[in-house]
Amino acid sequence: MPMRFYSFLLAGFLFSASLVWETDFNQATQKAKQEHKLILLNFSGSDWCIPCIRMHKGLFQSDVFNRYADTSLVLINADFPRLKKNQLSKEQQKKNEKLADTYNPKGSFPLTLLLDENGKVLQSWEGNPTATPQEFVDGIKAIANARH
Repeated sequence: MPMRFYSFLLAGFLFSASLVWETDFNQATQKAKQEHKLILLNFSGSDWCIPCIRMHKGLFQSDVFNRYADTSLVLINADFPRLKKNQLSKEQQKKNEKLADTYNPKGSFPLTLLLDENGKVLQSWEGNPTATPQEFVDGIKAIANARH
């Protein structure tokens, strides 16, 4: 019996750690349309932006956010690392720059946007939200429910 318990814990850990962040906006919008989900677009500097790192660890890696996002959101991360060892492919850099031109022209980090399946901005959060993961998810749910 203890083995089943540990297997359950391991499965829960793997499930929460396996949330996929898309990197291609066109694919993400197609997925959002097919699955009738909202899009959460996050602009981050994964290796230099301390608020971005805190946001990913404290909010986006939380169980509350992961459970909701898995069933209700398509996630996109537009990352802008600075260290040479973390550089993205030229193609990915161009995709992220194009997204920034459209959605983050001021270059704010972190910047998180809730979009509909067509890319229309429904809500934006500049900086690291002060909300708990549950409050953040509840805010997204309220926006989603208001659309129906």
